[in-house]
Amino acid sequence: MSTEFSNETDANRYAMRIGGELVGILDYSILGGTISLTRAFTVPAQRGKGYAADLVAYAVDDIERTSDRRIVPMCWYVADWFEAHPERAGLLQRRAG
Repeated sequence: MSTEFSNETDANRYAMRIGGELVGILDYSILGGTISLTRAFTVPAQRGKGYAADLVAYAVDDIERTSDRRIVPMCWYVADWFEAHPERAGLLQRRAG
């Protein structure tokens, strides 16, 4: 099955689909030069498979590649992801704005 990631800008979220089925989303909010990652959600039947980590990694890579925005980890999962990936800490800003 193919894995697809997308930035659904009209909904302010990143999405992950496997075989066309939505398995996770990562909501965000943009304020000036920051992007707050506000909520990570994985479909309950798909939890425990590492999909949320894959989605956060995709979003962080996309933000770094396509903008100069700093990331504010408002969601506990995103904050934990950055704790586990200290090499990406240079992209962080602790407060929005």
